[in-house]
Amino acid sequence: MADTADETGVAGAADTDAAAGADTDGKSGGKAGGKTGGRTGAKSDAKAGAKAGAATPRERYRAQVRAEIKEHAWKQIAEAGASALSLNAIAKQMGVSGPALYRYFAGRDELITELIRDAYRSLADAVHAAAVTGADPAGLAHVLRDWALADPHRYFLIYGTPVPGYHAPEEITGISSEIMADLLTACAALEPDAPGTPPGTPFAADLADPRDWADGHPAPPAALHRALTFWTRLHGVLSLELAGHFTGMAFDPALLYEAELDGLRAPRG
Repeated sequence: MADTADETGVAGAADTDAAAGADTDGKSGGKAGGKTGGRTGAKSDAKAGAKAGAATPRERYRAQVRAEIKEHAWKQIAEAGASALSLNAIAKQMGVSGPALYRYFAGRDELITELIRDAYRSLADAVHAAAVTGADPAGLAHVLRDWALADPHRYFLIYGTPVPGYHAPEEITGISSEIMADLLTACAALEPDAPGTPPGTPFAADLADPRDWADGHPAPPAALHRALTFWTRLHGVLSLELAGHFTGMAFDPALLYEAELDGLRAPRG
């Protein structure tokens, strides 16, 4: 009985809202129809619906509950890490039963996927916004650091230790590829005619092979190498900084990051 009451408490408000919305829409539609005629009124309602969005009151409520669940999930991650994420614990914090939350997320993995998608989407949008203004690789690197410092737990969810037993779907990889594509474009513009990795090395041969990680980007070998170097070295510095490994070492991590950028910006011979 307790579970049923909880589920009604979570989903029942959506039903009430939907009914109220339908009643309001019906009254408004009736008035509009009387003034403008049925056909014209229908067209006006369609245009207004397109502007306001097609979401029904029930759908808006569902989105609101999902957003609240994700807020609680981020708090759990901040306190105990992603591996300790629990929908039942979130349900208890929200004052509902576990089964009630499974109406919004099928399980822990679906919730983690949503959080990872949000994180990647946020970073990809931030990087792309800088890229379209002509930011060079260093500019994109500063965007990455600012984004990571703003929410370290979000950063570690996508670039930290993998969550045991969880495997991200391919669509998530697609979003991460957007970030690399902007970096590759910036690196290609930096030195379009620069030599790449010295020929004859194992890594040069590896870069010459089909590059799934580059998602078919036409960047030359030099840009591929530079982008990978930026990616690995800067994430290394960021991960150490955010994990607190520089604490007590009496230097400014921001200056170390900038020094790494200076080295990465140096022309390749």
